[in-house]
Amino acid sequence: MDVLSDLFILRGVPGHVRSNSGPEFAATAVKGWITGVGARTTFIVPGSPWESGYVESFNGRLPDELLNVEVFNTLAGAKVLIEHWRRHHNTVRLRSSLRYCPPAPEVLLASSPPISAGPPSTSSGHAAAMLH
Repeated sequence: MDVLSDLFILRGVPGHVRSNSGPEFAATAVKGWITGVGARTTFIVPGSPWESGYVESFNGRLPDELLNVEVFNTLAGAKVLIEHWRRHHNTVRLRSSLRYCPPAPEVLLASSPPISAGPPSTSSGHAAAMLH
């Protein structure tokens, strides 16, 4: 409810909060809170992928394009590969349903400093080059 509250303050109260019928949204207290702030709850029927196309598409692509293809030798390596795939999936990959645009294109302003993978290194920069 804290996260939803922050989102509602930032973006306004939506007409509906749509979710699966998992316990985190189906709980009586959560449904009551959502109704109390002026929104309505809408639940996706279990086993109805056509009601949750974005999630079903993601759940199909993640194993096919990443988990079944890569070998994760270490947790750190897995984090790097998964983050790279996530960023590409959300900011680069084109979607026909979005007029061949990515869902969340990355925007860099000319006056913004470049985004770094971490604190500057005093080494030769070899580790930074491996992340790109």
